[in-house]
Amino acid sequence: MTQNHLPGMESSAISVLKRAVELDHSGRFLESLVCYQEGIQLLIDIQKVVSDDSKKGHYREKIKGYMDRAEHIKAHVNQMKEEGKYHEQVMIAEDAIGYSYEAIFKPYISDALTEVWVEDPYIRHTHQLYNFLRFCEMLLKASCKVKTIHLLTSPDNVDVGPQASAMAELTQSLSAHGVTLDLQYSTTIHDREIRFDNGWIIKIGRGLDYFKKPKGRFSIGYCDYDLRQCQKTTIDIFHKKHTKTL
Repeated sequence: MTQNHLPGMESSAISVLKRAVELDHSGRFLESLVCYQEGIQLLIDIQKVVSDDSKKGHYREKIKGYMDRAEHIKAHVNQMKEEGKYHEQVMIAEDAIGYSYEAIFKPYISDALTEVWVEDPYIRHTHQLYNFLRFCEMLLKASCKVKTIHLLTSPDNVDVGPQASAMAELTQSLSAHGVTLDLQYSTTIHDREIRFDNGWIIKIGRGLDYFKKPKGRFSIGYCDYDLRQCQKTTIDIFHKKHTKTL
């Protein structure tokens, strides 16, 4: 990086750290921690390039302040997990954007994650099957080595053929990537939750089906879920010591 890149880097750092503070203040600690870490790294990169000693000192102080806050958050989260009291809530407003599966689940994915349980009664219609496919793709791209995905859903009681065909194709595709899909059906399932074997439990009021239908196949948000409008819903995040054992 050269001096010419500094304005852009500084702008990026300000934006990311502003988001970190907003998330911090709203109690979304793990998301804020991710932003703090990204912003701190940007400041470190900037500090390496600036030649003015006073500016270096300014960035050094900023880095220390944000690092102290990040360490405090990490300690707080770890303590809550140990005590079994961790609970975080995210409210998605009607028509909100920026809530792709990557945005929601990334803070809770770690290298230790190898097994995922999805309980969602509405993985049966075409758009819901695509939602689950995107969720699986998100896991494959993440910094973890998922080996098994368990899905408990309800059968399509009108025409089970398309659902069964899609699941068979997805099972084969996941297998080619070294992942086993354990599929089970239930006619009585109602609750929606996603559990990770690293201890995190995410309960979304609408399950994976919280996105609105795009206005057209060539409308913004059709491909990129970060730009897709959402339906109003609530997300509750727990650690397993605060809920039932996996």
